[in-house]
Amino acid sequence: GEGFHFYSDALETDKKEGAYLPHWHQDGVMYFVTFRLADSLPQEKLRAWADEKKKWLQENPEPHDPEQKSEYYERFPKRLQEWLDLGYGSMMLKNADAKKLVSDAIRHFDGERYTLDTFVVAANHVHVLVAPKENHPLSEILHSWKSYTAKELLKLPVSRQLSTSPTVWQKESWDHIVRSEKSLE
Repeated sequence: GEGFHFYSDALETDKKEGAYLPHWHQDGVMYFVTFRLADSLPQEKLRAWADEKKKWLQENPEPHDPEQKSEYYERFPKRLQEWLDLGYGSMMLKNADAKKLVSDAIRHFDGERYTLDTFVVAANHVHVLVAPKENHPLSEILHSWKSYTAKELLKLPVSRQLSTSPTVWQKESWDHIVRSEKSLE
């Protein structure tokens, strides 16, 4: 990959706990990021998922063996993605103007603040492969995308469908450092 490297145990990793998710940061890596509309998952379902995940992690301390890694992936990231794909909420990003607005915002600083690989704007969430450039942390890039697009999306008539208005995006995003060429594919 040009302009980035994959996760490395040898490099310093900043590990922070979010409200629901851990966030690992390492300089010079590519991330797979998912952020979603605030109404894309019922909060009670998300809280139950987070509680289950916390309990599982307490019962399965790291390092995880291949079987544990597989179970974790099935129970947590994969299940969350399946819920998103079921289409909860307003799904306002299906609207052409809303989709274009988000797509344009993601492309805006490509090559300047980050290197953009590929992304997709789905009906109620967004997936992005992005490698932040030096002095541009992923958290700032995500804040910029979400803050700008939230203000602009609320100006569109389609935003009236959003049950969580004026909150557009779920506060926390899911980010994963791409581990290898195979993982990237």
